[in-house]
Amino acid sequence: MTSFQFSTVPHLIAEPGAANRLGLLVAERFPDVRHALVVTDAGFLGTGLLAEPTASLARQGIAFSTYADVVADPPEAVVLSAVDYARSVGADIIIGIGGGSSMDVAKLIAVLAANAQPIASAYGIGNVKGNRLPLIQVPTTAGTGSEVTNIAIVTTGETTKMGVVAPQLYADVAVLDATLTLGLPPLVTAATGIDAMVHAIEAFTSKHKKNPLSDLLAKQALSLLSKNLVRACQYGDDIDARQAMLVGACLAGQAFSNAPVAAVHALAYPIGGIFHVPHGLSNSLVLPHVLRFNLSHAAEHYAELAAIVAPHASGSAELRAEALIDAMQQIAVVTGVATELKHVGIAEADLDRLADDAMKQTRLLGNNPREMTREHARAIYAAAL
Repeated sequence: MTSFQFSTVPHLIAEPGAANRLGLLVAERFPDVRHALVVTDAGFLGTGLLAEPTASLARQGIAFSTYADVVADPPEAVVLSAVDYARSVGADIIIGIGGGSSMDVAKLIAVLAANAQPIASAYGIGNVKGNRLPLIQVPTTAGTGSEVTNIAIVTTGETTKMGVVAPQLYADVAVLDATLTLGLPPLVTAATGIDAMVHAIEAFTSKHKKNPLSDLLAKQALSLLSKNLVRACQYGDDIDARQAMLVGACLAGQAFSNAPVAAVHALAYPIGGIFHVPHGLSNSLVLPHVLRFNLSHAAEHYAELAAIVAPHASGSAELRAEALIDAMQQIAVVTGVATELKHVGIAEADLDRLADDAMKQTRLLGNNPREMTREHARAIYAAAL
């Protein structure tokens, strides 16, 4: 057996309503904490769903401040503003409550507010210096898995993004509370859910770090997600389906944090960066076409996953792998998400720029089962048009 390493958050709580005991959780685990900074976005703040979790902090005598200026694909300026705010209020614990962007910003606040390291020197793998503030993550979408990953993505230019990858970015605690996801619109539920499924699929076929633990997590994630995604979209108040989606997204996050994602994400990033398409939808748009490209090198793995997503598939590995691709396309159709690049404003004239940008994602492309050239990337975008 090939040697491997596996890391994840040390404590996980999966229970509807658990966020309402946030204050007690903090008091028990971090008795010396005096001032919490809650990191979220204006949209979630406007739902009123933060009221009870923050009230629970107050009941335990823990002061709190709220930073709600997080935006999708957070730019470096937002991260630095948040770090300055955390220092100004004297925060000694960071609590991310939101989607992937809020949780990514929370990670970076926790590491940067605790020391004087410039953010530019933290980009890349293993470049974070020193310790961080205590960190709790509470996802409000079932998609990114950011609550259990050690990576944060920052928009560093008009369309360029950089990642901070370091063990310090693993939270102390992740809280999975489906009551916080009940208000998600069907299309957001669908796109984030497909994003989580992509995490599981790419972790299971990752070229360099695929391992027995990540495989188990990826397959269980795909089972939970595929069985509950359509129901969560059609019946948004189904708490059981919502909780299953959160757990599935979390397991997929643990899988790809250790067996990293590949070409689907590499081709999705330019779609999001240039055209401001939500990350989950960007993944969904290129997913079937990247899977077909990989068939010559990953059919056996895809066939194994087809037994979960398309259990009635039979025949050769190639046929069962095709059934997986068809099933993923059908999920997109049934849930109503866009299925072609032209549906999000992308034209033939944009494909060269997309292909050029995708080839810059060398960290991700190196994990793909099949080597991808610029010509391959452009052909995939053309097929998705």
